[in-house]
Amino acid sequence: MRPVVGIGMIGYAFMGRVHSQAWRSVDAFFDLPLKPAMVALAGRSAEATAQAAGKLGWARAETDWKRLLDRDDVQIIDICTPGDSHAEIAIAALEAGKHVICEKPLANTVAEAEAMAAAAARAAERGVHAMVAFNYRRVPAIALARQWVAEGRIGPIRHVRAQYLQDWIVDPEFPLVWRLQRDKAGSGALGDIGAHIIDAAEFITGERLAGVSALTETFVKERPLAAGSAGLSAGGGAGRGTVTVDDAALFIGRLSGGGLASFEATRFATGRKNALRIEVNGVLGSLAFDFEAMNELWFHDHTLDGAEAGFRRVLATEPSHPYVGAWWPPGHALGYEHGFTHEVKDFIEAIATGTAPEPSFDDGLRVQRVLAAVERSAADDSRFTTVEGS
Repeated sequence: MRPVVGIGMIGYAFMGRVHSQAWRSVDAFFDLPLKPAMVALAGRSAEATAQAAGKLGWARAETDWKRLLDRDDVQIIDICTPGDSHAEIAIAALEAGKHVICEKPLANTVAEAEAMAAAAARAAERGVHAMVAFNYRRVPAIALARQWVAEGRIGPIRHVRAQYLQDWIVDPEFPLVWRLQRDKAGSGALGDIGAHIIDAAEFITGERLAGVSALTETFVKERPLAAGSAGLSAGGGAGRGTVTVDDAALFIGRLSGGGLASFEATRFATGRKNALRIEVNGVLGSLAFDFEAMNELWFHDHTLDGAEAGFRRVLATEPSHPYVGAWWPPGHALGYEHGFTHEVKDFIEAIATGTAPEPSFDDGLRVQRVLAAVERSAADDSRFTTVEGS
């Protein structure tokens, strides 16, 4: 019999649903050293939380997240709330001896992220672990790209081009949901989706952004107040409110290895639903990925003769590719939810073996410092701004 590890999750909307799917499925497909148990779900509304717990597979519902910290049958706290509550919950959970997995971005400010990273460092000394949930690292094609870069397949890196393109708030009458309010979200497209491409670029290349020059823009300054929201959908209510975050961010940067990088994060790219795109150009070759075709990795081998060289599609569904062997036969595609399953699988294994999980809260802090540098640069007429700690 394997030891049981109990999960307590806070939040049950978009991220809560996908994290629940991960906890439900991970033990059925991976040979884990610990058996996860979905002990309790916490939310503000007793009725809505109870309904969500029953639907998503949680044994109990709580209306005060602090009660999860008092439960002896909960060893992991999974934070799926807006960014304004991440620091308070994560620090309290770590101090209570609970392992923590926290949605991205890690916090709303650098100061909050620093406090969280410090709490994680103190907890690690007691064998308590923390991880930030940058799920795209666990997409097999992206993990394969990282592997090939680490193996030297494309040589020293000269360029990175990263985009995250969505269109879900193009309509100026789309309501003022929490993701459009700075006090809850920290920033707009920059923190929500720009954080993902910053982490993906640094993960794939193994390098860090040293400095940035940026532009940000809020295209729609005012929106109807939201009567209610679920995921990326919402209903409008009476009155209007001010949008206090960016709608789009565009920035260039310099990598620690000397290469150049460009980044674009927008929720106004009409026709693009969830296009996380990244291309890495090296001396010996290139890699390209688009999440809207998430099972494909494109590879160019520049050492071949020009008569036969060119980008070729690699279908990242072979058993030898990262994570894929636990799933379906070759050619049977994986989906959005699988990255989250891989994420919790890696977290459980790290807890069982006592190893530091990745990405760590320090990695989350790194991304937060890049986000802050982008905002400082944009506010200072795009002046090149050094990333703190780079």
